[in-house]
Amino acid sequence: MPAPAGGIGAAAPRVAYFPDTYHEVNGVARTAREFTAYAVRKRLPLLCVRPGGQLRGDLRETVESLELPRGRASVRVEQDLWQDLAIWRFLPAVRRTLARFEPDIVHITSMGDFGMLGWRLSRQLGVPLVAAWHTNVHEYAACRFARAARLLPERPRQAIADGVGRLVLAASLRFYRAGAVTLAPTRELVDLVRTGTRRPAFLMERGVDTALFRPERRMRSGGPVVFGYVGRLSTEKNLRLLQAVEEALLAEGLKDYRFEIVGHGPEERWLREHLKRANLRGVLLGERLARAYADMDVFLFPSRTDTYGNVVWESAASGVPSIVTGSGGPRWIVRDGETGLVSRSDGEFVRNALALYRDRNRRERMGALGRKAALEQSWNAVFDGLYKQAYATALAGWRPPARKVTRSSGRSPDRPPRSRRVRRSA
Repeated sequence: MPAPAGGIGAAAPRVAYFPDTYHEVNGVARTAREFTAYAVRKRLPLLCVRPGGQLRGDLRETVESLELPRGRASVRVEQDLWQDLAIWRFLPAVRRTLARFEPDIVHITSMGDFGMLGWRLSRQLGVPLVAAWHTNVHEYAACRFARAARLLPERPRQAIADGVGRLVLAASLRFYRAGAVTLAPTRELVDLVRTGTRRPAFLMERGVDTALFRPERRMRSGGPVVFGYVGRLSTEKNLRLLQAVEEALLAEGLKDYRFEIVGHGPEERWLREHLKRANLRGVLLGERLARAYADMDVFLFPSRTDTYGNVVWESAASGVPSIVTGSGGPRWIVRDGETGLVSRSDGEFVRNALALYRDRNRRERMGALGRKAALEQSWNAVFDGLYKQAYATALAGWRPPARKVTRSSGRSPDRPPRSRRVRRSA
């Protein structure tokens, strides 16, 4: 096998990667696809066990993939996201695949079905678990409860929603304590999981494809001001705030605008019924998505619960300034007043939208600075850091947990089923 390239070292760890989403259109799936592409480019040994349409395997260079279909016991958690309650039926087959692959690390991306599968196998094989915190599940749970219980009076509804969020957060932190190392996309979340798990935690931001997303794809030269959005059309994205933006524009007599909304989800019907000048375009991929970004004038991202916000980087790479809320990960991406605007309240979000509507020069100046910042946010740098920091720390400090000796073999199952151990990367 050819030696890995790019400064990771000739003895790079063998990684078994378990993303819960891969082919779908969301930031976590994008990160998973970029990670496997990085391993192909760098010729790093990777086994990606992921959801797919049918049971099949694949091999590209040093990267092996195993796709497992979700079955009839699956439940929908999003428009195109499912969790298979019977995922354990694949445990023997995946265990055999991992025994042959001989991983040094198991890397999971959530507490979902594939994350649980990876967690179980890391314990059975006695290899360290690296657990990534990609989604603020506790905030999603609180938000969804509040929406479902909207008939309750506001104060008790919010109090119960806050309690639900705290319970889910406590459960999440308990799960992540199983990891030798945790990963999070913002420094705020790094501090949260480090304190809550008492495990080493590292920052793992996300990159952006600046060759795909770039200002030169813009086809428009004039016309109305285009406010854009890309992402899931779901409750926790706070998309109903767009109606307040439209009402404010019309109240000021500002009618030369339209919304371009890319994505799908349960809020689609509401948006069609309540926005007067909106073009809902469904899911776009590749160059069609890149052109949609470049044709926007202002990117609106009203979510308060996103842990990161890949779409904000894609907007910046396209030369489009973003307006985000003061909660969640996107506020750490936007340089307030330079590459976009961070809003501390719904009212400020609306006022910021009106301000950029009126000031084309400011929009263009922010867009140029955003493009410059995006050029420094490469996927290679993100994943180089993953290997050199998180994986190296996991291997250096790992001690298999003590367990009982199995009757069948007389050998502790904690011991990895192989004689060699990987040398840490230089």
